[in-house]
Amino acid sequence: MNDVLRATVFDLDDTLIDSGDAWERVCADFTARHGHRWRPQDGIALHGNGHWASYVAGLCTGPVDSADVVDACTGLMAEACAAGRVEALPGAVELFREAGRHGPVGVATASPRRFVLAALEHLGLAGEVTAVVCGEDVVRAKPAPDPYLRAAAAMGLPPSCCLAVEDSPNGIRSAAAAGMPVLAIPRDRMELPADIAHLPLAQAPDATHALPLLAHLLTRHPEPALPGRPFDTAG
Repeated sequence: MNDVLRATVFDLDDTLIDSGDAWERVCADFTARHGHRWRPQDGIALHGNGHWASYVAGLCTGPVDSADVVDACTGLMAEACAAGRVEALPGAVELFREAGRHGPVGVATASPRRFVLAALEHLGLAGEVTAVVCGEDVVRAKPAPDPYLRAAAAMGLPPSCCLAVEDSPNGIRSAAAAGMPVLAIPRDRMELPADIAHLPLAQAPDATHALPLLAHLLTRHPEPALPGRPFDTAG
């Protein structure tokens, strides 16, 4: 990884905002209205799932498709943002703004645009984003590289010049497949799967601890990462 990092692309849910549990609640309520009792494994399957709406629709009985899920659940989540019930993770806004001091900042997420824009507006970050790639903008969702490739193209940069900030294994896989080095902030300090260990990866336990690491990565010329070893760590 020999390119100078000139931009940052953030995931949204559980990277910048504490929204994973809220998404799970609205999806669970939706499936309950359509004959399905939500299970713990459904919540696990939802995390980092770019095809979340199709997954939820598949749990339902009756004529339900992914568009129905997106419409119902997105409306409730956008209302939650407007009411202040979806908040930034500690240190996340400061991390975002630190990235902005070093170059353009984008967002690449599987969430629908209506919710994404409501969340960014609620955080006071809407005017600071150069590129926003949402679930409806790509055919292939994470872990495919398409969301991060599209974000890099929108910022006019090669992916290797962009640092991705992610919480989920699928998001990390997506960014790495696009050719981006990754700063991982795993949700609830989860242990990342073994297949991610060889990737050019920096890791921090939370956004607050990630701030000095992000600043360091964006102000230095990264050295090549060795298989099985992260290019930097913190916390």
